[in-house]
Amino acid sequence: MNYVVPVLLITVLIYGLIKRVNVYDGFVLGAKKSFDLSLSIFPYLAATFIMVNCLRASGLDIYLVRFLAPPFQLVGVPTEVVQLMLLRPFTGSGSLAVLADVYKQYGVDSYVGRCASCIFGSSETVFYVASVYFAGTKVKRTGFAIPIALFCNLVGGIAACLLCRVM
Repeated sequence: MNYVVPVLLITVLIYGLIKRVNVYDGFVLGAKKSFDLSLSIFPYLAATFIMVNCLRASGLDIYLVRFLAPPFQLVGVPTEVVQLMLLRPFTGSGSLAVLADVYKQYGVDSYVGRCASCIFGSSETVFYVASVYFAGTKVKRTGFAIPIALFCNLVGGIAACLLCRVM
């Protein structure tokens, strides 16, 4: 397993030699393009990070959890993982911290821990991914991409909790 990256690098170098491509120049060009992409997506990422920090610092996330817990309970989602479902579309590291808190408080083998694991594994940081992809492709009108992705996160989280209940 430790040889995967070196073998991949050697394979790329050999392929470049066979195709008579200057691999170093290609690498430098790719690095330059990735730097430009990083600069173009920075404002979107900064806005997402600031929004998540404001949400958590203001305590609004706690009020949202209290407000949304009853409807989520009706469809089988425990109250303890509602905050994870709310944060996951915005932040990977913030939702990972919530997941760690759930593990610490309820354990990894509990029903709540299993639900949290499935929600974390079956959902995506929608706004982060959208900002990276859409900024990189210069798309300004996202259409239904974000609402559909959020809906899929919601349905996936509910289905995960229902499956954890029967398994």
